[in-house]
Order: sequence, then C-alpha cells, then structure tokens
Amino acid sequence: MAQKEKTPQPERSHTDESLRSEREHSDREYSKTQSATEEASDASVQTARGMADQLSQEARDIADVKLARSKASPEARESVDRERAHEDAALQGEREASDAEMEAERVEGKRALAALLCLERKETDTRLLLERARSDEGLATRDDFLGMVSHDARTLLAGIALQATLLKRNVAEDEAGRRTVQGLEKIERFTARLNRLLGDLMDVASIEAGKLLVVPVLQDATALVRESAEAFHPLATAQGLSLSVEIRGKDLKAKFDHERVLQVLANLLSNAIKFTKPGGRISIRLESLGHEVHCSVTDTGAGIPSHQLDAVFERFWQAQSRDRRGMGLGLYISKCIVEAHGGRIWAESQPGVGSTFTFTLQGAPTESR
Repeated sequence: MAQKEKTPQPERSHTDESLRSEREHSDREYSKTQSATEEASDASVQTARGMADQLSQEARDIADVKLARSKASPEARESVDRERAHEDAALQGEREASDAEMEAERVEGKRALAALLCLERKETDTRLLLERARSDEGLATRDDFLGMVSHDARTLLAGIALQATLLKRNVAEDEAGRRTVQGLEKIERFTARLNRLLGDLMDVASIEAGKLLVVPVLQDATALVRESAEAFHPLATAQGLSLSVEIRGKDLKAKFDHERVLQVLANLLSNAIKFTKPGGRISIRLESLGHEVHCSVTDTGAGIPSHQLDAVFERFWQAQSRDRRGMGLGLYISKCIVEAHGGRIWAESQPGVGSTFTFTLQGAPTESR
C-alpha cells in the first residue's frame, strides 16, 4: 500500500531557495561592480601614463632639436640615447612593479572580502538553524498540547452529544417536549460543529508540521460522490435546497484516500449549502478528462468576486469580515489534501450567479480501465 506524505515544511525550502538565489545575485552584482571599478582604475592609470609618455616625448623632441642645432658629436648623441634607454627601462620596471603591487592588493582585498562574507553567511545560517530549532520545539510543544486538549474536548463533546440523544428519547410528546427536542437538537448541532472545528485545527497543525498523511488506493470515485450526496441531502432539503448528482461516464476509478477526499467533498458541500439561499440548487459532477478524474461542486449562491478566487484557499479566509460561520480553514485544508494526492483545486464564480469548485484526482492507468 503506497503512502504519500506532504513535503515537510515547504515554506522553509522556499526560504532556503530564496536566500540562495539572493546570495548568488548579490555575488554577481558585486563582481560586476568590482570589475567596473577595476576597469575604470586601469583606464585612469593608462591615461595618466599616456600623458606622461607624451610629455616626455615632447621634451625629448625639443632636446633633439637643440642637439642638432649645436652640432653635437656622435659620441654625445650616443650618450643621450643610452641615458634615455636607461630611463625607459627604469620607468618600465617601476610600472610593472606598480601593476604587480596593485594586482596583489586586489587579490588580497577579494580574499579578505570573501572570507568576511563567508563568515557572515555562516553566522546567518547558524542563527537561522537555531531559530528553526526553537520554532520546531515550540511547534512540537504546541502540537502535543493541542492533541491532548483536542482528545479531552472530543471526549467531553461525545458525552454531551450522547446525553442529548438519550434525553430526546424520554421527552414528552407535547408542546414543551417539542421545544425541548428543538433545544437538544441545537446542542447536537453545536457539538458537531465544535468537533469539526477541533478536527480542522488538528489538520492545520499536521499540515504545518508536514505530517498530512494520505493513503491513495485505486477505487470507485462514483461511490464516494454518491455517499457524500446521501450524507448532505437531508441538510440541503432542510435548507430548502435541491442537491443533485451528475456522473459522466462509467467505471470512474481514481487513486485517493477515501476518508480524506470525503472530507474535501464535505467542506465544499458545507460551503455550498451555507452560502446558497433557500430555493437554490447544488450539484455534484464527476467525469473523466484525460488521465484525471474531475469532481465539481456547483451552487447558485452569492458567488465570489474574481479578485478573491485565489484567496479563498488561504488560511482563515472569510467571505465577509464579519462572517463567523467557521474559521475559514475548510478550503485551505481541502487544497492541502488535494495537493497531497498530486491533484489540483480551483474555483470559478460569478457574483450573483453562483460558484463552482473543482478538484482533480489521478485516474486509473489505461490498462486498469
């Protein structure tokens, strides 16, 4: 049985890649700046040397004219040439020594800067690792605490729900009894909502820790869709909504974790019911497209503005800032579950017309169909 686990803490991988890319960019920019500075410095030196050579040559030309006018002997002319050759050799030696010294200074400067940069980056990396270790320790403590609280809270909620169910059986069949039943049913709904909230919080903690585990198995997606529709049909009817299922094709098998994908459909159907007014329609469509199986939930609700279609899958996103019907975790968790299966999820909507949420699952291999 294959198991898929979400890549641990992808945000850290993104941070590391961003840091590496930024350092490479910084190194390239510094290299360009350093090269430009050295080229400008060399150009200035060559310009100065050219001017000095020109002045020296002009002075020699004047001296040659004077020697010619004075009708100096060949021996005197040879002496001047030897002296000039000696001066040229000495000047060339000084320039070569100066160039070598400048190059050595540049090499030493680059070495010192590289060593300093390496030291600073090592210190940054050490601090980053230390901060991550502390963060991991804090998250582990939080997760342990959240797990214990969630377990105890769910146990208490189960007890409350059980007591409400038992009390309903003994209620008198009169007006007071009917009001009591209504109150007990509210208790059951509240405990169910709180239990679901605890489950969402635990899922988010697992996602952040990179421990969202799914076990994909090749199975019939049609049965999953029908199971979801049957589970939510009473709630949709109670809200004055119609709920239909459209299966396009036969033997629509896919690889998925039954309970996890059931959770995705539950989130999508809950939202559709929540934001669709009485008299509206909700439909579930299942079809095979290429190597994927597509599942869509469409409603005739209020719709979502186009600029919010990507934001709906973020943590704690709410359709309205004052909306308190949940914590905005359902779509975020659904997105993580679908991506853990290697699929995609997206939303299409038109305000005032309705919304369609679609996710994909890996279809069965061709030879299995």
